[in-house]
This record gives sequence, structure tokens and C-alpha cells, in this order.
Amino acid sequence: MTRSNLIGGEMLNWSDLHPGDARPAVAGSAATALLAATLQPDDSVLIAGPHAADLITAAVAQATSVDLLLRSAPDAEELAELLDDAKGQVFCGSLDRWVVNETYDVIVALDGLERLGGPDTANFPWAQALDRLRARLRPGGRLLLGATNSFGFERLIQPDITAALPRDEDWARDIADRAPAGLKPLLSALGTSDLQTSAVFPSLVQADVAVTSVEGFAAVVAARAVASRNEGPVLTDPYRLVLDAAAAGVAFELAPAWYFVIGVEAPAVLPAGVVPDGDGVLLEEHLLAALRSDDQAELRRVIPAYVAWLGAGGAGSPDNVILDGTSYRLFGEAQELDVVEHLARFARRALESGSRQPWPAAADPHALTARLAAMAGITVPEQEFTPDEVVRPRGSAEQLTTVARLADELAHASARAILFEGTVSGIRRSLPYRVGHAVLNPARVIRRRLKRVLRKVRR
Repeated sequence: MTRSNLIGGEMLNWSDLHPGDARPAVAGSAATALLAATLQPDDSVLIAGPHAADLITAAVAQATSVDLLLRSAPDAEELAELLDDAKGQVFCGSLDRWVVNETYDVIVALDGLERLGGPDTANFPWAQALDRLRARLRPGGRLLLGATNSFGFERLIQPDITAALPRDEDWARDIADRAPAGLKPLLSALGTSDLQTSAVFPSLVQADVAVTSVEGFAAVVAARAVASRNEGPVLTDPYRLVLDAAAAGVAFELAPAWYFVIGVEAPAVLPAGVVPDGDGVLLEEHLLAALRSDDQAELRRVIPAYVAWLGAGGAGSPDNVILDGTSYRLFGEAQELDVVEHLARFARRALESGSRQPWPAAADPHALTARLAAMAGITVPEQEFTPDEVVRPRGSAEQLTTVARLADELAHASARAILFEGTVSGIRRSLPYRVGHAVLNPARVIRRRLKRVLRKVRR
């Protein structure tokens, strides 16, 4: 590969491959799978913007020639040396300074267009950058474009406390140079019907999965990806947020990012096999619905059947098992746990979700596990010298909801206690009660004295 050609607007002391105060380069199994599905051996390819080295090497292995357009001079030198035997060129600089007359079969810009400008790019709007790239496509060419959602799940899960603090990478871009906010404005800006849109999870730079529809098991996969990225304190439970948004039909619009594939059809799920096939419902969701509605009959029906499936060789906790009628199958990799550990995992996840528990006594993981295990005839031994563990709901919103629910239940319990005390006091003041008490009280005294006399006689 030809050593980097400086075209102007390059960043000499900056790296997108090894960033300090910036986003990393685009990577992920979904991005790799997209390239594998859309690149052909005789393609001439342009990769514009920061992409991880493994993505670039995968493209080089698939296509005839691959050119790179990067703003970072150190990255350009590194990749030119890494791909020394490959056919293609490395252009270092900003897209607005690139004036060569090359055209390509495929243009890959999965990082979006924001990082194609240099530090001296005065004004280069997103739409203009898109037109500049499209002008490099040959007739019938393909464009693979990525875009970050500025109002996605991340904004609802975590407050961006650094939003008002410009990072170093932000100085190279005007505020108006960003992509249109929202899916509909983006589709309108692209202005073509010959495209396929995929929702990307958990982020554009960590594209673990991309799907054309966030429904069913695809929603579960997306929820897992988002939850794995947000393991610290959160405003709301990311796993439940994605599932609830999918149930409401808005998860696709709230995805962290999107892929737009123009000119060719890509697989509906990337990478292949990450979303299970077939019908059914996640066992955990079925059990949580039964808990919320206090359907103990369903719990007593499903829990023993699930335990029997585990005994027959099954190896999955309820969050990793699909219930299809009366049959069970694994969702993902097998888990080497015993029956009680599988139930304990579900108990903990149920408490972390803030789900309502129909049993006040089962407020800690051990008690809830023991109650669920008892439905299958399993006795969980009491913990020795271990205080009851308190599991708080995952997000602040779920914690507030739980506090409000418990306060309401406490108020109702207090009202019932007051009503019961009033009823008892009324009974004690009634004439039948006082007559009965007067008649029975001497009989009780005589009975106790007779017992004492009989004990003395026996001695």
C-alpha cells in the first residue's frame, strides 16, 4: 500500500486508532459481518474515516484494492506500514481538501462523516460531506454509512456530564457539521429509497449487533448489549428500558446508532446467528409477568417444569432459556450451575428489575430463591450467620418506583391494622362478649386449680 499522501487538513499529533480524549475507531462483529456480506472480490473500495485495523485488514482480504482516507497522520503511517503488501493508497487529510478524481465501487464510512474534517476546516456541513462521498461512487456503487443517534437509549440511561466540556476532537468540527438528529431527518437527508437501515447496539464504535427490526428475541439481544455497556449507576435499568421500548414499538428509533446500506441488500441480522430463530418467549419475562400479576398458579406450573428440564440436561438460567409452549431451549451459551443457583440468578435479577413480589417475606434473594425452589419440591438450607442481603433495583427510576410501591403497601397494611384493631375493640365492648367473658373466666380459674390439685395427688 502506498505511503500516506498528504492532501491538507491532516492532524499531525493526533490518533483516532489510539485516542486519549476521544472516541475510539469503529469496530465490532456487526461491522465486520457487514463488510463480509457486501464486499466483492473485484471491488475497488474507499474506507473513509477512523476504522479499526482488523476491519481494514478484513476489507483488504476481500477486495481488489482498498484506499484509506484518514485525518490522523500517525494513523495513516501506521496503517500504510501494516498493509504494505496490499493494493491501494492512504490519503491523509480532510475530505473537503481531497481533490483527486478517484471513483469506487464501495465507499465505507461506518464511523459517520463527523471525523472527516480537519482542524482548519472552517465549514463543512454533514450534507455536503455526504454529497462529496457520493460523487466518488461509480454508477451502481454501494455506500455503507454509519450515524450516531443523538437522542438514543444512552441519553435516557446516563446523564452526559461532559456534554458542556468540548473534547480535543471537537475543536476540529463546527457544531453544524454533525449528522441530522433522529432517524426521519437522516432518511430525509439521504434522499433515496434504495437503502436498508439497521439499528446498531450498543454503540457505533462497538457494534456488537445490527438488526433491521428490534422485536422479539432481537430486542433481548439489543437489551443485553446496552446493559453490558452500562454496568455502573444508571438513571433507569438499561435492560428493561430497551425491552419496554421494543414492546412500545420505538426501540428502533431510540437505537444508539444506525447503519445505512445504499445500493445493495445486507443481511437482516449481523452477525449471523446472534438472534435465535423460532417462536417462544424468554422464560425470565414469562416468570416476571407472573410475579407482577401474582399468578402463583402459573409459577407453580412453570417452575417444576423448568426444574425438570434442568434435570434432563438443560443448562440455562431463566434469562437464557426460551419457553415455547411446554418445551424449553437454550438461548445463548450453556451455564454450568446447579438448579438452586439458576433459581438464585433469577431471584436476584427479579429484585434488581424492581419487579413486584407477591410475598412480603421474600424480599431478599435467599428467601425468594427458597420459595421458588419449594414449588419444585427442593429445600434450600437456611443461611448460617449471614445477614439478609438487600438487593436494590438496578436504576434510580426503579428504586423510586419501588419506594412508592412499598409506601403504598405499607399505608394499606396500616389501614387494615387500624380497621382490625377497631373491630376487635368493638367486639370487646359488646354485651355478648362481656357476658361470655364473665361466665367463662370463673370456669378457667376452677380448671387451673383442679390441674394443680391433680398434679399434687399424683406425686
